[in-house]
Amino acid sequence: MDAKTALTFAAGAAAGLALAHVMRPCAGREVASDPNQPRRFAAQQAANCTRALDIDAHFEPALLKGKRVVVTGANRGLGLALVHELVKCGAVVIGVCRKTSEELSAAGVAQIIEGIDVTQDSTMAKLASDLGATGPVHCLVNNAGYFMRERESVVGKTMDFGEELKQIDICAVGILRTTDALFGAGLLPQGSKVAMITSQGGSIAWRDTQCPEGGDYGHHMSKAAANMAGKLVANELRGSGVAVGILHPGFNRTQMTAKYSHIWDIEGAVESAVGAKRVLHEINELSMDTTGRFTNCEDGMLIPW
Repeated sequence: MDAKTALTFAAGAAAGLALAHVMRPCAGREVASDPNQPRRFAAQQAANCTRALDIDAHFEPALLKGKRVVVTGANRGLGLALVHELVKCGAVVIGVCRKTSEELSAAGVAQIIEGIDVTQDSTMAKLASDLGATGPVHCLVNNAGYFMRERESVVGKTMDFGEELKQIDICAVGILRTTDALFGAGLLPQGSKVAMITSQGGSIAWRDTQCPEGGDYGHHMSKAAANMAGKLVANELRGSGVAVGILHPGFNRTQMTAKYSHIWDIEGAVESAVGAKRVLHEINELSMDTTGRFTNCEDGMLIPW
């Protein structure tokens, strides 16, 4: 194959791949989502993909009625949105946070457990004790997270290693501390679920598309570590009948993502209430058959590691 033919073949293959993504924006759970988010959103619009554009057409709130659900990082952002939606569903909601907010206090939850820092081993005993007083948990949503505002760059000499370690501790080790505390206390019995809220930013396979120039080391490393933690927990708890979902919640318009507000519209960022329903829909769908999968809550499709 000469150079000209090779270039033509490569261009055709790339075009075919792009077309394939456009043709299957809602192709199902065994197909990988598209890493190119503007293209993904445009394809969803072109195909009128209701799974991505109208979650109310798919989400069944009644499945959560009466379920005891623990949400960490419940005082703001996506965590608070999850709390609001769960309360609407009739779930028994326990909001966990370092310090409550006015919004969380007024949300109508069954219980608020304050003083919980997912980076501190010492607070895990309090969490387990306070939860144990009211019974086992049907679902633990490990939502607590942290995203530093400034973009890190080796070339730009803006690295902050302390912040990177902080993000890894909160986003990755934190979900292990919390899950370990509840499981060790017998609060995650057979049939319960654990949702690890991570990010597509943790997909190493997608970095060439989404971060061709690198950067944002702390965030992406922390989410990749969280994905590994989620997969290992899923494998370990399989024998105990506990299903674990590793979930990218989609692009949500929250305080944490405000640094990217200039691309919210072209990449299909949604209000946190919509993002919360997407997450809860995937939690409803989670089973022992799908435990350990890395799922894009935006379209229900897989994300490669």
